[in-house]
Amino acid sequence: MNGVADRLYTIRFKVDETSHLVIDDQQTCLACKTKECTHFCPADVYDWHEVEKMTSVAFENCIECGTCRIGCPEHNISWVYPKGGHGITYKFG
Repeated sequence: MNGVADRLYTIRFKVDETSHLVIDDQQTCLACKTKECTHFCPADVYDWHEVEKMTSVAFENCIECGTCRIGCPEHNISWVYPKGGHGITYKFG
């Protein structure tokens, strides 16, 4: 296994319809110089779109590590556990 996609294959997801990850203010993302959320997330949940000038959130891939709660220097990401019965289940271990 080499890439993130390969590692994500070892995790089962029961995805909720509503995201448990929310960008609080896209204007804060616009002003952010480093776009750190696009680098620190081990599941590549966050992606900066230069044309639209916004950060997208692929919450379906979240491994619930909580890194985004502390990684955003502006604390612009609201993170909660997915509601009961949703989220990840590890296949191995």
